[in-house]
Amino acid sequence: MKLTIIIPVYNEVENIQIVLKRVQEQKIAHEIVVVDDGSKDGTREILKTLDGKDGVRVILHEKNKGKGAAVRTGMEAAKGDVLLIQDADLEYDPRDIPSLLTPIEEGIADVVYGSRFLGRAHRVTMFWHLVANKLLTLMTNVLYNTILTDMETGYKVFRREILNGMTLRSNSFDFEPEFTAKILKRKLRIFEAPITFNPRDYAQGKKIKLHDAFAAVWTLIKYRFVE
Repeated sequence: MKLTIIIPVYNEVENIQIVLKRVQEQKIAHEIVVVDDGSKDGTREILKTLDGKDGVRVILHEKNKGKGAAVRTGMEAAKGDVLLIQDADLEYDPRDIPSLLTPIEEGIADVVYGSRFLGRAHRVTMFWHLVANKLLTLMTNVLYNTILTDMETGYKVFRREILNGMTLRSNSFDFEPEFTAKILKRKLRIFEAPITFNPRDYAQGKKIKLHDAFAAVWTLIKYRFVE
């Protein structure tokens, strides 16, 4: 199994080297594809010095297009037969990667979601953000007849072959509901695994906003009944 870890990044100058180091310490990735989505804080300059070293491949968007666009660029460039999305903001711990891969390695899953709500350690913060996540997951379960606990998780691992014939269009945070809707409609085998979660607040640079929740609602409805 060849694993490609895709890291979309935007304005994470303080974190990008740390997250890369932690990913590399797992000694499990065939390649690490970092897609800089038009950063303006010095992240790009750091990445240029790391490109081509220790399995890191850097792709630069000339302007900010959104997380979904960065992930899609990473998917198109990936050479592995299993892809894993790793956020660059240190909310997700790369030490969880081996347990996320286990269901795929054992041949019992096509897709694995790292769930923030299955009992692992997490920082206590932002009640209304939690409520929004729970409501979006509930809506997903009702619309698609499933039992996910964390639809919006950024930790997603999947066999590359599931992307065959799948057109992903989302450029922003609505990538999560679009991807989820399309794999659920294909009746793919999805497992969830508990992960550690260390969320940032907005003062620390958290990027997702309230309007992204409304975009997620529309995306879930649209792909349930249209495509």
